[in-house]
Amino acid sequence: MEWVNAIVQGILLGGLYALFAAGLSLMFGIMRFVNLAHGDFIVAAAFGTLLFVDATGVNPLWALLPIVPIMMAAGYVGQRLVLNRLSGKDILPSILVTFGLSIILQNLMLEQFSADSQRVSAGALDTSAISLGGGLTVGTVPFLLFLSAIGVIAVLNWIFAKTAIGRQLRATSDDPETVGLMGLDKRHLFGIAMALASAVVAVAGVLLAIKTNFDPAAGPIRLLFAFEAVIIGGLGSLWGTLLGGVILGVAQGLGAQIDPGMQILAGHIVFLVILVLRPQGLFPTKRGS
Repeated sequence: MEWVNAIVQGILLGGLYALFAAGLSLMFGIMRFVNLAHGDFIVAAAFGTLLFVDATGVNPLWALLPIVPIMMAAGYVGQRLVLNRLSGKDILPSILVTFGLSIILQNLMLEQFSADSQRVSAGALDTSAISLGGGLTVGTVPFLLFLSAIGVIAVLNWIFAKTAIGRQLRATSDDPETVGLMGLDKRHLFGIAMALASAVVAVAGVLLAIKTNFDPAAGPIRLLFAFEAVIIGGLGSLWGTLLGGVILGVAQGLGAQIDPGMQILAGHIVFLVILVLRPQGLFPTKRGS
């Protein structure tokens, strides 16, 4: 039963990793853009949740109402004013600029909040659990987090499959040059893609604040987990990202069951094995398909 519990807890943890990775997958799938500050934006959203709860005293889930639109607006404006200038076949400028942005964000959060680890209490949700039968129970927060990951990815896939803006984003991903010739504003579409990715980042940050401790330096490790989930699942594949997060979470859960010191290492080993055996990921998205 202990091994079964480790697998179940790993699956639920994979939901959090999938949320970390979904925005990153979306940005790369649409814009071929690598954002090294992705993890720091997640932590910034977590600190925003902390400020909101301290100011209002309400359940931290209500922080989604202000933080999601704020992050979406910031993502759109930042893409239009700064990041669109870096778009092109060469990804090096985006890597350098977002690396610098990561350093700036970490130091701003360090100055404002100190290096102390923080966590936001969700009240009764922190200690409540759901029985799965057979003596197996899971925490309510991890369970809701996993459902949130499925819901977010399902909504994103619906947007891409069923809406006009989603079809335009897919066309931009497949052939950005032709999209420009057809009269569509590629800069605006990239801004919308970044706004959607920022909305996912906001959700991930709020849930991170509830799920576990965080501090100003926590961004890079979140970015690492996001990259691993994206690469395992396949670049540009949102459902593949969910599977990648689950595989990573289960590997860490089983590693911790063997030895607590192996939790993170086990995830890295599984990532390396999949990268060697299938470098394109499990469900890669092909351009033009």
